[in-house]
Amino acid sequence: MQKTEITRLGDELYQALNNQSVVEPLTTRHPEMTITDAYQIQQCMIGRRVQAGERVVGKKIGVTSAAVMNMLDVYQPDFGYLLDGMIYNEGQSIATDTLIQPKAEGEIAFILKKDLIGPGVTNADVLAATECVMPCFEIVDSRIRDWKIRIQDTVADNASCGVFVLGDCAVDPRRLDLALCGMVLERNGEIIATGCGAAALGSPVNAVAWLANTLGLLGVPLKAGEVILSGALAAMFPVKAGDSFRVSIGGLGRCSVRFH
Repeated sequence: MQKTEITRLGDELYQALNNQSVVEPLTTRHPEMTITDAYQIQQCMIGRRVQAGERVVGKKIGVTSAAVMNMLDVYQPDFGYLLDGMIYNEGQSIATDTLIQPKAEGEIAFILKKDLIGPGVTNADVLAATECVMPCFEIVDSRIRDWKIRIQDTVADNASCGVFVLGDCAVDPRRLDLALCGMVLERNGEIIATGCGAAALGSPVNAVAWLANTLGLLGVPLKAGEVILSGALAAMFPVKAGDSFRVSIGGLGRCSVRFH
């Protein structure tokens, strides 16, 4: 794709984010779009947010679980950027009118104490570079109408990132097997999903290693102090005003979020 068109689509997605509006799928308008094109569009969108005063605080891995792959009909992982304007605190209420088509996912978040620079990053490297892990919610959101996305659409749209909430428990990841950690997801007091760490590419540690190595090929490091969201452990669920969600992950603790 031409650079001018890549910039135009990045600007279009940025305006949709600011206006809480949707756009028609990019891939229906540009069937020639490659994943490389989509990541360039993502960079334009993120660049606009940084120019407006936001700061990159981490990265996220998307489409890691079979449940989400099947739901979206997208069958490979992707990544996006986390910005400080996306952060909410444990138990804090989020206004649904600041989002567009939000869905909640329970995940495990990694907080890094050392840089991870691929390629060649192993699971042992990930554990050595991690300060702590904690339960979290990612509230995914899409600027693409009705979530009618192909992999290029979600990549361009910053991996469908909305906002995220970190729990208030921090655990050393070397103290437990993250692949075996069980997750229970509740909405308004009712269990709506269960999962385990293995849902994220076999282990959340695998997912972070994949991200470090994928970004390393692009010359992008995972940096000390960054938050890394390692991917959903079950399906994602639509949210509406009045909903309350809680995720409990064995050995890690809980995280909750409310919507108004």
